[in-house]
Amino acid sequence: MSNRKADTAERKARVAAMQAAQRKAERRRTSIIAAIVGVVVLALVAVTLVVVLQQNARNSAEEDRIEELAGQDIEDVQTFTDLASTHVQTPVEYEQVPPVGGDHNPVWQNCGVYSEPVQNVNAVHSLEHGAVWITYDPELPADEVEALEARAASNNYVLVSPYEGLPSPVVASAWGLQLQLEDASDERLDAFVRKYVRGEQTPEPGAACSGGVGTPE
Repeated sequence: MSNRKADTAERKARVAAMQAAQRKAERRRTSIIAAIVGVVVLALVAVTLVVVLQQNARNSAEEDRIEELAGQDIEDVQTFTDLASTHVQTPVEYEQVPPVGGDHNPVWQNCGVYSEPVQNVNAVHSLEHGAVWITYDPELPADEVEALEARAASNNYVLVSPYEGLPSPVVASAWGLQLQLEDASDERLDAFVRKYVRGEQTPEPGAACSGGVGTPE
């Protein structure tokens, strides 16, 4: 009996030792996995931080560049003077395409994005209030149109609409000023918006670009 008890006790001891060793191995494995996960998480955070910092640096550099361009004469901007500004209820024949000023409808076009052409006589009134009107060829690629529309999303004095018969794929107009561009990515467009939205050329500073006619998208 004593031998059987001794054998039983020995087996229990071996089982207990094996279980303890197994628990120790599991704890070690868990610690290793946790350490690996921690390293991976830290690496991802570091990479994300680097990407964010780089993007912020690029954005800051782009902002500085646009500010620099807006602070000087923007290349290829055309200037038109002696523009009429009478409110009329009749159609108006304008000399520029699209127009940059002249007689116009008493009601302005609400600023924002339009997928269909807007009336010249209303858009010109918006220019009088300090808006920048960005027009584009209806055949302009969709990604470029989206880039143009983004300008209106970030500025409530920007009007964007398609326009048939433009002299270039993209044209930016302010009262008495116009810039013809080949594509939407030209940095001069952002400089034009920065400089002339409610700029010094505005005949009626402080006037609204909402509460008029049209429902932007």
